[in-house]
Amino acid sequence: MSNRIVSFLPSATEILYDLGVGDQVLAVTHECNYPTAAKTKPRVIHSVFDPQKMSSREIDSKVVDLMKSGKDIYVLDEQVLKKANPDLIVAQGICEVCSPFTKEINKAVTILGGKPEVLILDPRTLDDILDNIVEIGKKVGKLARANEYVAGLRKRIKTIHNIPKGARPKVLCIEWLDPLFTAGHWVPQMVEIAGGINGISTTGESSRRMEFDEIIKFDPDIIVLMPCGFDIKRIMQEYERIADKKQWKSLRAVKQSEVYAVNANEYFSKPGPRTVVGLEILSKIINPDTFRDLQLPKNSILKIESEI
Repeated sequence: MSNRIVSFLPSATEILYDLGVGDQVLAVTHECNYPTAAKTKPRVIHSVFDPQKMSSREIDSKVVDLMKSGKDIYVLDEQVLKKANPDLIVAQGICEVCSPFTKEINKAVTILGGKPEVLILDPRTLDDILDNIVEIGKKVGKLARANEYVAGLRKRIKTIHNIPKGARPKVLCIEWLDPLFTAGHWVPQMVEIAGGINGISTTGESSRRMEFDEIIKFDPDIIVLMPCGFDIKRIMQEYERIADKKQWKSLRAVKQSEVYAVNANEYFSKPGPRTVVGLEILSKIINPDTFRDLQLPKNSILKIESEI
């Protein structure tokens, strides 16, 4: 059983706290801001650039340039790592842009002389996310608690799934605004469970760039903006860049004011327990009458009224 843990993944940090072993987490990444206590932990990973000071286009260009040149997106703080001296590093294998990836993990293990065990999480669906909670629970001696926690989350998912829905609108979830990316991984599954017809992306497949012609061809009834890592305030800043474009204004969902911004950073981007809240958010967007009594967190959703 591990009792000195370093988390390279925000969702893993959240899970570790939820399982009651937050005191064993000795270092985290610069993005680990939930729960609040995680903010007090030493940062073992930092981004080489500050995305808060950049537009979506600038962020995308910077990441593409770094990847093409083979340069690092993340920097490992060796001193923090050595001081933490972990038995276990929890990391991810799903996306080398979103969180520290293979290169950083291998470097950390080398620095520590091959000592720590490494748990790589690679969730592609909601089911994978729940399985990851159990995997972490097993590693830290909290299997019973993890199973109980997951049972509660499954119950919430099942409740959404089993409630009779009305019409099934076509839903497009956008993971990046400039350039446009469609949301993949677990998001298409969430849309389907919530009662919508997901468009352009497929459950389990990576998010990808999409052409505007794909959106026109799909002709969504509802558009949900969930740029990776953004909250609603940041989304609205970026939305101004596309809101006045003629093509955007021509979309049925835009004309009918069926465009929504959601807090992607908290409920969609990170494959942790709060993706179940994301499912509940989508349910209320897709079937507002059916789920009118569903209580959502403050500042988790904003309907964008059309100015056409």
